[in-house]
This record gives sequence, C-alpha cells and structure tokens, in this order.
Amino acid sequence: MVCLPLHKLGKILETHVKSQQTAEIKYGWKVAEIGEDVEKDKAWVKVEKADGSTEVREADYVVGCDGANSIIRRKLFGDWVYPGYTWDRQIVATNIYYDGFKDVDYDDSQFFVHPEHWHMVAKIQPDGLYRVTYGEVGGLTYDELKERQPAKFQAILPGNPTPDKYNLVNFSPYKVHQRCVDKMRVGRFLLAADAAHLCNPFGGMGLTGGIADVGSLYDSLRGIHNSQADDSILDKYDEVRRKIWHDVIDPISTQNMQRLFQYANADEFVETDPFYKTIKTMQNPDMKLGKGGPPNASIICR
Repeated sequence: MVCLPLHKLGKILETHVKSQQTAEIKYGWKVAEIGEDVEKDKAWVKVEKADGSTEVREADYVVGCDGANSIIRRKLFGDWVYPGYTWDRQIVATNIYYDGFKDVDYDDSQFFVHPEHWHMVAKIQPDGLYRVTYGEVGGLTYDELKERQPAKFQAILPGNPTPDKYNLVNFSPYKVHQRCVDKMRVGRFLLAADAAHLCNPFGGMGLTGGIADVGSLYDSLRGIHNSQADDSILDKYDEVRRKIWHDVIDPISTQNMQRLFQYANADEFVETDPFYKTIKTMQNPDMKLGKGGPPNASIICR
C-alpha cells in the first residue's frame, strides 16, 4: 500500500495536468461571481486575481471541483446550504516521527477500535514519517484539542510516549460531515467530488467517489463534444452520482466510522458486527475458498 500526503499527491496530479496542451493551472485566482449567457450558450465566471485585478472567463460548462468549501456550490445554492449533518465527534490528523513504531509489528496502515481512543496509524514516508489520525469529542476549540494531544498520544501510541519522545510535525483538527447536494447540475454548472458530497475519511470513500465523479463527468462531456450525446446526459450524471452517494458511499462510510468506536469491548464487536464476523469466518481453516483455501486474515484487538 502507498499512503501519500496530500501535497505529494497534488504534485503528481499537477504534473499530469500540465502535460495536457489544452489545460491551464492558474494559482491565486478566486471565483467572485458566476452566471450564464443564454444568447451565447455559455457559462461564465468572474475571477479575482492575486494582484487585485479581475477577469471574466467563458466556457460551455463550468465544473465546480473546488472542495468542501466550494465557491461554485455556494453561489448556486447559498453559503449555508449543504444537506446532511456534521458528526458529534471530530478528528485530529497528525504527522509524527516516533522511533517507538520500530518496536511493534505494524503494517503500512492499521485501524484501532476503541470506544474512546479509536485511531488510525499509517506510514506515509520511507524516512519514518507516520500519519496518526485519532478521534476526539466534538465541540472543542483548536487550543483545547492541542492541549489534549500529549495525553491522547500517551494513551494510543505504543510505549505510551511523552512529548520528548516524538517529533510532532503537523497537527490538523477538522470536523467530519456526511453531506450531499440536491443537484450536481444546475444549467451549465456542474459539481463534483467534495464540492458535491462529503463523507468521513475512514475507508477512502470520499476520494474514491470524487475520482468516480470526474471519470463519469469526463465521459459525459466527451460524449457531448463528439456528438454522441446531448446535454441531457449531464442530468443522468447528476442522477446516478447522487444515487451512488446515497446508496453506497454514505452508508458504507458511516458504518466504517461507527465500527471504530461503537463497541465497548473486542469480543462484542467480533461476535456481532457483520464485517468482523466475515473476517472471523475467513480465519476458519476448515473453510474452503477456491483453489487457494482461506486467505490470510487476522483480527488484532488492542
């Protein structure tokens, strides 16, 4: 498994975008206004540049793929319109160097189930940088979360280290949401990925769903460009991608997060949760799964 920090993934994506002759990347540009020119069959955006100047850009379609705080979504529906809910727990993402990881048999990534100290640990650089993401109670300020961080690490990390034993490189608290817009297409404006829907990060459903959005939207726009479809295919894009969020992404990601903290003890979740019951069944040496027999599987309760 390869776990990449976001800034490294961004550089890879940037390299691929720059290799496309028809693509431009404009840093320091911010959308200020949006609209449609009915006579020209065009959408337009007015942007504010870093130097304070403004410019209007036109296109057949505008795709808002600008994240959870999407300006395009806000202009379409309003600043505070994003159907769904915010979890009553929040998450703190940290990057650390800690020699204590060498003393335990950790894989590249692992999830820890606990009613209070649920967390994830993943190695993200060959030099020993780890991402440690842990759950916290909701409603705390940044300063309160920062004050609680040493005690959290002492509770969840192997060896129960004090701050002098590790190097905390990054500390990023954030709220967790399950949300989806009512429409991913409004005229010549389209939404994709976090601009259109959000879910908690456990399981990668948000990233995967965003990639699938873009792939589906690319196929739709290419079909219009090649006269293989009319623009009603964009309504189908809206319908199908929102249905997938409601039927697949939201329930699975919700279960993924609840699974980390909803059980008070290891025996309970192993015996009652369908996911863990499946893994336990896979551990049975008498079970036959094709020519290779049962796969290697284990449950480690910490």
